[in-house]
Amino acid sequence: MTDAATQQRLRVSTDGTAGPYISLPLSQVENVQRLLDEHGVRYWVEENSISLDGGPYISTINLGREGNAQSVQAILDDAR
Repeated sequence: MTDAATQQRLRVSTDGTAGPYISLPLSQVENVQRLLDEHGVRYWVEENSISLDGGPYISTINLGREGNAQSVQAILDDAR
């Protein structure tokens, strides 16, 4: 799946200690939620989205400390 703002593939980030997460444009959150739901992935969406320098609003989907970054990345990579 491609990030609508950067035209790069969506990536699951693993930096930090809270567990893997996905940063993505707010406009794509519902589609990614649907995809994660279809695959039984547990997650939560941060309440706030931010916009830097007038750019698109960016949201964060957290996968939690037990989240499997590799399997979620494979799900995103297989999505059209």
